[in-house]
Amino acid sequence: MNVKVENIEKNVVQLEIEVDAAKFEQGMQKSFQKNAGRFNVPGFRRGKAPRKLVERYYGEQVLYDDAVNFVCPEAYDEAIEQNNIQAVDKPEIDIKQIGKGQNLVFTAKVTVKPEVELGEYKGMEVSRKEVHVTEEDVEKELQKVVEKNARMVSVEDRDVQKGDILTIDFEGFIDGVPFDGGKAEGYSLEIGSGQFIPGFEDQLVGAKLGDEVEVNVSFPEDYHAAELAGKPALFKVKVKEIKMKELPAVDDEFAKDVSEFDTLEAYKEDLRKKLVEKEEKKATSELEDQIINKLVENTPIDLPQVMIEKRIDSLIADFEMRLYYQGLSLQKYLEMMNLDMNTLRSQFSKRAEKDVRTQLILEKIGKVEGIQVPEEDIAAEIKKLAESYQQNEEEFKKHLAEEDIEYIKENLVVRKTVDFLVANAKISITAP
Repeated sequence: MNVKVENIEKNVVQLEIEVDAAKFEQGMQKSFQKNAGRFNVPGFRRGKAPRKLVERYYGEQVLYDDAVNFVCPEAYDEAIEQNNIQAVDKPEIDIKQIGKGQNLVFTAKVTVKPEVELGEYKGMEVSRKEVHVTEEDVEKELQKVVEKNARMVSVEDRDVQKGDILTIDFEGFIDGVPFDGGKAEGYSLEIGSGQFIPGFEDQLVGAKLGDEVEVNVSFPEDYHAAELAGKPALFKVKVKEIKMKELPAVDDEFAKDVSEFDTLEAYKEDLRKKLVEKEEKKATSELEDQIINKLVENTPIDLPQVMIEKRIDSLIADFEMRLYYQGLSLQKYLEMMNLDMNTLRSQFSKRAEKDVRTQLILEKIGKVEGIQVPEEDIAAEIKKLAESYQQNEEEFKKHLAEEDIEYIKENLVVRKTVDFLVANAKISITAP
C-alpha cells in the first residue's frame, strides 16, 4: 500500500492511498458473497449464479460500493497510523481509480489535531487561599445536620410563620383566566424558601389552617415562560396543612444518633476535620483553575470547529443525563426555558472551546515532559470506576473497549500533568 500525505489547508490533510489489486480483489469477492442473493441471472436460481456471469450480466460496477466499504476503512486506518496522523473527524473519501485487476486509488481528506506551540508553563505565579475553618463554620455545619434531623409537627393553634411548611392547593389567573401550569393540589411549600414568585410566600404569613387567601404577584421580567414574564397574576390559595420543624436537642445523645462518635465534642472535631478537607480541595481546585486559565490565555491555538462541536455534543449529553435523573427530558427543558437546540448549543460553545484548548495544551505538556501512567494506576482507576457504578470489577472490565481504556489512561495523564504544573508553579498564600 502506497500513501502520499499533503497539507491542503489549516488543520486539514489529504491522503492519497493506493491499495494493490489483489487486496481490492478480496473486497470484490466479499462484496459478491454479501450480495449474491440479490442477483437474478437467467438459467440460475436466485443467488446461485457464478460471479463471472453476474459481472457479465450486471457489470462489475455492481460490486464496487461494498468492495470499497470493505477495503477503504482498513486501508485508511493503516495509513493514518503509519503516518502518525491524529484525525479528529471522519474522512471525506473520493475514489480516483477503481476496476477489477487495477490498484484501487482513493483520497481521504480529514481534519487533524492542531499543532500546539507552548509558551512558558513552569514557574507560573499563582496564589492559593489559606484554609481557615472557624468555630462559627463548624456550628453552621452542625446546624445543617440538626435541620436534617428535625421532626415535622402539625400546627393547628397559630398563624403561619416563616419557616413553616404548608400543604396548599392553588390556582393562578391572569386577567381572570387560568393559565397553564398555574394549578396544583397538595403542594408542599416552605415559607421563606424563595421557591415561588417573589411576594407569594410573604402573603401567606399570618394565614390560618383552612384559610383561603388571594395572593397578588407579578411574574419577573426574566421569567423562563415568555408568555408569563412581567405579567400580574392572582393566585387563589387554600391552606390545608401547617407544619413546623421541631429541632432535636444538640448533645452527646444527638452525636451518637447521627455519627459513630460518643460525644458532641468528638463529633464537632470530625466536622471540623471534614470542613478543612473540603476547603483544601476547594483551594487546590481554584489554584489549578488559575494555572489552566493562564495556559489557555497564553497559548493561541487555531481550533478546528469540529472539535468544538464534538465537545458541545458531549456537554449536552451530560446535561441531558442530569435532567433525566431529575425526572425531566431535554425536550421538556427546552420548552420550559423557551429555547431551541441551536440556542442551547451556543450556550455551551464558550465552555466547549475552553475545554478543547485545555485538553490540547495539557496533552502537549504531558508529551514534552514525558509524563507516563503506570499500569497499576490504570487498574486502580478502573477499580474505582467499577465501585462508583456498583459493579463487580471483573464484570466491569469485560465491558470496557480498547478505546475506553485509552480514554481512562488519557484522563490520568491529564491529572498527572496538572499535578506537575502545580508542583512547578510559584505559589503565594493569600488570606481567606
